[in-house]
Amino acid sequence: MKLTFHIQYRTLWGESLSVILNDDRLNIIELSTRDGIEWRGECYYTNPTEGQLITYRYCVVRDGKIIRKELGMIPHSFYSGNAQQTHYAVDDCWRDLPGDAFRYSSAFNSMQPTPCRPNVLPDKVGNCITFRALCPGLTPKEQALGLIGSCSALGNWEYCRPLRMTEIQPNVWQITLDASTLQTPFEYKFVAVSIKTGAVVEWEARPNRIFHTRPLQRGETYIVPEAEVFFALPAPRIAGCAIPVFSLRSEGSFGVGDFGDLKTLITWAESTGQKAVQILPINDTTMTGTWLDSYPYKSISIYAFHPMYTDLRQLSPIEDPETAERMEKERKLLNALPQVDYEAVNKLKREYLSIVYGQEKDKVLASADFKEFFEQNKEWLMPYAAFCHLRDTYGTADFTEWPEHASYSKEDIARLCAPENEAYTQIAFHYYIQYQLHRQLLAAAVHARKNGVILKGDIPIGISRTSVEAWTEPHYFNMNGQAGAPPDAFSVNGQNWGFPTYNWDDMEKDNYLWWRKRFSKMAEYFTAYRIDHILGFFRIWEIPVHSVHGLLGQFSPALPMSADEIRSFGLNFDKEFMTKPFINDYILNTVFGEQSDMVRNTFVQHLHHDIYTMRPKFDTQRKVEAYFKDKTDEESIALKEKLYSLISDVLFVPDRKNAEMYHPRIAVQNNFVYRQLDGQAQDAFNHLYNHYFYQRHNEFWYNEAMKKLPILTQSTPMLTCGEDLGMVPDCVPWVMKQLQILSLEIQRMPKNPQHEFGHVYEYPYCSVCTIGTHDMSTLRGWWEESPEVTERFYHHEMRRWGEVPEHAPGWLCKDIVYEHLYSPSMLCILTWQDWTSISEELRNPDVQAERINVPANPHHYWRWRMHITLEDLMEQKLFNEEIKEMILESHRG
Repeated sequence: MKLTFHIQYRTLWGESLSVILNDDRLNIIELSTRDGIEWRGECYYTNPTEGQLITYRYCVVRDGKIIRKELGMIPHSFYSGNAQQTHYAVDDCWRDLPGDAFRYSSAFNSMQPTPCRPNVLPDKVGNCITFRALCPGLTPKEQALGLIGSCSALGNWEYCRPLRMTEIQPNVWQITLDASTLQTPFEYKFVAVSIKTGAVVEWEARPNRIFHTRPLQRGETYIVPEAEVFFALPAPRIAGCAIPVFSLRSEGSFGVGDFGDLKTLITWAESTGQKAVQILPINDTTMTGTWLDSYPYKSISIYAFHPMYTDLRQLSPIEDPETAERMEKERKLLNALPQVDYEAVNKLKREYLSIVYGQEKDKVLASADFKEFFEQNKEWLMPYAAFCHLRDTYGTADFTEWPEHASYSKEDIARLCAPENEAYTQIAFHYYIQYQLHRQLLAAAVHARKNGVILKGDIPIGISRTSVEAWTEPHYFNMNGQAGAPPDAFSVNGQNWGFPTYNWDDMEKDNYLWWRKRFSKMAEYFTAYRIDHILGFFRIWEIPVHSVHGLLGQFSPALPMSADEIRSFGLNFDKEFMTKPFINDYILNTVFGEQSDMVRNTFVQHLHHDIYTMRPKFDTQRKVEAYFKDKTDEESIALKEKLYSLISDVLFVPDRKNAEMYHPRIAVQNNFVYRQLDGQAQDAFNHLYNHYFYQRHNEFWYNEAMKKLPILTQSTPMLTCGEDLGMVPDCVPWVMKQLQILSLEIQRMPKNPQHEFGHVYEYPYCSVCTIGTHDMSTLRGWWEESPEVTERFYHHEMRRWGEVPEHAPGWLCKDIVYEHLYSPSMLCILTWQDWTSISEELRNPDVQAERINVPANPHHYWRWRMHITLEDLMEQKLFNEEIKEMILESHRG
């Protein structure tokens, strides 16, 4: 079978065009051109079967390397026909993302149709014409795409005689016609056809399309360029609820929310008109066995779910009556607590799981359903289960301290996990838990899809440095760095998450396979996802391992400055003064007061005049941290923080790869070393600083993001949302707009620096708007934080007069919720606490108890729970009807 490709595409000098066939980067067809615009090429496709799907994409090649590829999850495609059709002549246009690409996502096509093969014409038909179209938004099971036109074969424009096309992939339609029945040229349109009556129910809202082509040779099929078809569809606007799974509470839960509770929450959301439910990461974080593992963004596996989310009610009951009675008694005690007792909950749940596993392991592990799950997931499941077994055996998740298997060996782990190994029963326990979690989350996901509810997951930017992936695939990570965030509204010292940073160079070699597999696993359950800290795909804030705070970090990748370049800004660069902490008597006396002499005698040493330096024993923040390890009194903690700030008092940070290149230290203008500069030097530094952080990297970081994000966001059909908060470079909105990634809009964190509060009515359509996130205080909590800010918001943003309420009453919260519901944003997803704030009868009387996380505290205990049960929530008819009416009135129904 011969394939001929033709496309018009203007290339630059040195570029060429190729076709990637069936998504096989080794199967590339080179095209040729005479003018750099018209490109043609051909190949022979061996042994095609009748009705075989053939997919392809165009790409631009320079120096033998693909530098650009068509965007979008949906490749060009067509089906092979009968044996007489031996030559396929394909006409195409370069295709980036379809217009309104979100309509093609699983979020808006939650129940995907089963792809069908299109019509195959009889063998006597040799010359054919194939029409292809992309069309989202047709009503499932009620409408199909059709073709109608000015010739008899196309119904002569009679609304009752359109030709019905076949949906060969979700939202991709095709029909093949006998060329001899078509009198060319002719006019035609795509139409929506009623499946029940076969008649046209809606016409394509555009001028008629015109078809004319050259005469076809014997056995030739002409494939018309794909069309994008749009009908007059309203832009969907959806309301939803955000809540961590661990925060859910039901009458039967074990002191923590579970996947069964998630299914109930979805039912509640749907009943109130909400069509989206957003959760926090649900991956396993078990490292220490203490409450420190409650941090959901530091997982030990990018695939495995946390065992505490198992709904024990869906398992077999415990057979021993006394044990069952004891378990039920302890369950009730834990479930009555106002917050999650992380350690007690996980201890009890693990005991329960262990008992039930002992009862039914032989039956479950031998079942066909389990075996299918195991086969599909064993690539990550075996290393994960082995990791958990070794963690429990050796009492630490730090694999570098294990006496055996500290270095991962696939063969050794396969032997450890073999059924004949004595450790198999313990290892298979983790298989069993993940199997149950998979079944339960999948059931909740299917329930959401059936009810038209978007289930939105969360992909953390980092992983733990003591995780399965760091153990099995260390080449993907820079273990000598720590990921974090520069100073922002959440933390004046920056954030140090402690995660290793990514080795993007290695990840690029296999086309980001690690990330693609991660996204594909998410897509089994979720129809939308939030990319945590999407800025990390442009550049990550990398902090040296010797630092505790984030101030001594640098962006990676970045373009550091040489000493000569720094001088070119008018700043007399002095390496000794500008890259080491500046310490003198004035600083010591000002910062440490009565403790200054003790600091001189213990932590610093005199150099000359009134200048000091840190003693070698305390010249890094980690060394200071180690010194204060067992000192927990307030005075010691305060002294430690002051010493941290002393160490970070530098103007420039050496580049992590080249010590003779430098980065200006972030937010240094408030530090003593900056104040030592004269006015001219300060102006020069500020000019350099603004150039470095806000101008220098825009194109560079744009290209870095465009290497990764198109591949990752288009590897699954999920709707992509980005958390684009913090120090956002100008190139971030460029990329997000180009890839149609939804931004995050928060009124108290405006994107426009000229506004104190975001203008909700100005939000872009491709966005998620919310009042606050899990990292922020709730609406009621924020209202009480700063009376001065609240007053300005009340009078200038809400345009209300009179005395400002000290505490946010229900009517005020409702007004703010209404304002967000009426915003242009596609998704308005509010935290559960902010939804309940509109009801003074229902909301939690304790405002401060509703805070989920305090980012400035690296050891925050994540334990917030709903103060009422889901069963009670379902019975709140007035409240639920109020939400439903608000959603309908704001046209988010």
